[in-house]
Amino acid sequence: MDVVLVERHLHRPDEIRPRLQSLIDAAEGQGYQAITLAYGLCGGATAGLVARSIPLVIPRAHDCITLYLGSRGRYQGEIDKEPGTYWYAQDYLERNSGDTAALAMGQGAEADMQSLYEHYVQKYGKAKADRLMEIMDGWLNHYKRAVYLDIGLGGDGKVEAQARVEADRRGWIYERIAADLDLVRRLLEGEWDADFLVVPPGQKITMSYDEDIIEAQTNP
Repeated sequence: MDVVLVERHLHRPDEIRPRLQSLIDAAEGQGYQAITLAYGLCGGATAGLVARSIPLVIPRAHDCITLYLGSRGRYQGEIDKEPGTYWYAQDYLERNSGDTAALAMGQGAEADMQSLYEHYVQKYGKAKADRLMEIMDGWLNHYKRAVYLDIGLGGDGKVEAQARVEADRRGWIYERIAADLDLVRRLLEGEWDADFLVVPPGQKITMSYDEDIIEAQTNP
């Protein structure tokens, strides 16, 4: 098994999709039996990915939070409990140079907003960029709860402390819950039941618009 870590800053669909497809294509002819993707639908980022001659396997998940929580059921339970939840988890040094990474359901993390701001400044100038970001900043307003996902890596507590600081600063309720990486384990160990989509060669990932989240369709 070979593992490829994709850059953390690639968080927008138009950046993720071509990067993942290039990695899928690069695996051709290398003797692999399957390519597993530790991703969810991620705002549609994985929709359109094509299996060439090697099957693709991906969890049936809206985003990476499901992978941290271990199941779609637990994910839905947390959403029902408080839809406006902002998720924090310790990130890996290989993917991010900072001490923390925010995982936001259906939205980019603040680091991505900063990247977008810099792009707007370059394209439109500072004044217009400031106005655009003022409008877009409204995405934070619907959050009411911050949850730190303890994935059991230990550490000195700096990551969780930062999550607490951010929650206090924004007036959010703070919770700490244990992660469950069983879904990731099953993905890597080949236990591909109904929680996973196996995409045969020549087909692509598409949105199913139902509880299955994704499905495979023939690539034209």
